[in-house]
Amino acid sequence: QVQLVESGGGLVQAGGSLRLSCAASGRTFSTYTMGWFRQPPGKEREFVAAASWNGGRTYYGESVKGRFSISRDNAKNTVSLQMNSLKPEDTAVYYCAAQVDYSVSTYPHRWDYWGQGTQVTVSS
Repeated sequence: QVQLVESGGGLVQAGGSLRLSCAASGRTFSTYTMGWFRQPPGKEREFVAAASWNGGRTYYGESVKGRFSISRDNAKNTVSLQMNSLKPEDTAVYYCAAQVDYSVSTYPHRWDYWGQGTQVTVSS
């Protein structure tokens, strides 16, 4: 069993930056695909970013390309999301997720473990 805990959310102004982190505990997850999703108010959960087990491949949702960056440290069992040039439309609850295979999916139902979420609010 794997537990994921996000931190780093908060309120920021448009154009600002924020760094989210996710700490994993329980079963070793070094071979898992790790990712981030977000869910704006009243909308479906959407894919943000993912990183393969060794960090060699990264993937980003179209709306965050060039602004967000995912990284992971398997030795510390952590994954981070650096968010720059934030926009009001980035406002959402952000979730850390893990997928127990080498594949990367943008569909939430394909992911196996989820954190509790952390709120990110970007003001105009």
